[in-house]
Amino acid sequence: MNAQTQRFSLQGAAGALECALDLPETTPRGIALIGHPHPLFGGTMDNKVVHTLARAFVALNYAAVRMNFRGVGASEGAYDEGVGETDDMAQLLAHIRGQYPAVPFALAGFSFGTFVQTQLQKRLEEQGTPAERLVLVGSAPGKWPLPTVPADTILIHGEFDETIPLTNVFEWARPQDLPVIVVPGADHFFGRKLHHIKNHVIALWRA
Repeated sequence: MNAQTQRFSLQGAAGALECALDLPETTPRGIALIGHPHPLFGGTMDNKVVHTLARAFVALNYAAVRMNFRGVGASEGAYDEGVGETDDMAQLLAHIRGQYPAVPFALAGFSFGTFVQTQLQKRLEEQGTPAERLVLVGSAPGKWPLPTVPADTILIHGEFDETIPLTNVFEWARPQDLPVIVVPGADHFFGRKLHHIKNHVIALWRA
C-alpha cells in the first residue's frame, strides 16, 4: 500500500502464505483482516478495493492485515474453494492477535473475500469469539453460500455490478433486514468510485 507496508510470510497448512501489514501512526486500537477477490480470476491482496479498505482502517487507527490466498503471488498451495482459504485467514487472525492481544478485530472482504470472511465469522461465533464488525464490499451471494451476518455489518455494493447483480444482494439482505449501501454508477471493481468505499466505512465506523 505504501513504503511502510510490512511484508511477511506465514506458514499455513498448504505452505507459505504471503502477507502484508499496514499500521497507523499511533498504537492500533484494533485489527482489520481483509480478504481479496477470487484467486482464479486475478484476485490478489494488492487489488485496489482491498487497498482502499486497508487505507480506511488505517485511517480509523486499525492495523490492516491481508494475505494472498493459496496459489496467488508468493503464497503456496492451490485454490481450495474457500475452505482452505478460511482456515488460512483464521491462522492469520491468530497470528496478528498474538501481536496485538488486547484490541478488538474486524473482518472485511471484497467479492470472494466476503465469502471467506463471513464463513470465518460464523466459525468465530460458534467459538464465542466473533469479530466486532464486518465490512462486505461487492458481496457474493448467489456466487457462494453466504451465511447470515450481524445486523451492524457494513454492506457496500455497486449499482451496475456485472459480476454479482445488485438483486442478488437484496435477496440475501432482505430476510436479515440488513441495509445495503448502493454506490450509484459503480461497477464490480468500483472504477473511479473507490473513495466512496473509504468514506462510507470511516463514517459508519465512527457513527
